[in-house]
Amino acid sequence: MEQGDLVQKAKAGEFDVIVHCCNCFCTMGAGIAKTIKQVFPAAYEADAATVAGDTTKLGHYTVATVEAGGKPLAIVNAYTQYQWKGPGRKADNESLRQVFRRVKQEYAGQRIGYPAIGAGLAGGEWSVIAAIIEEELAGEDHVFVEWQK
Repeated sequence: MEQGDLVQKAKAGEFDVIVHCCNCFCTMGAGIAKTIKQVFPAAYEADAATVAGDTTKLGHYTVATVEAGGKPLAIVNAYTQYQWKGPGRKADNESLRQVFRRVKQEYAGQRIGYPAIGAGLAGGEWSVIAAIIEEELAGEDHVFVEWQK
């Protein structure tokens, strides 16, 4: 675990890949997704190119590759929640597992960063999510960046 701003660390070239949570409605309107949308518009463009409301996106992701810190950065829009509205948990643990399994297959050997994915506005339980990520990214160079200004 590191503390700081995942987006700023990514901009500085500290990661090869960052993963963040998206809903299936192409909004990226709150939380770190909103910041990513503002700082890396290509990530939102990749999300917006999908069908809004499509449940089959769960467990999959879109990717935008941008330049950050003088090298390529893959931004993974992980479809790990269907809806963003309403109370309660919206993070889907099985979708999280599928996404991180795919991330390991595609980005093995690269430095991967992520926020408390699924545990903020999506209402998931971080201890459960962290265990899923640890299991699926076992052996990889990955780091949870805990938000701190």
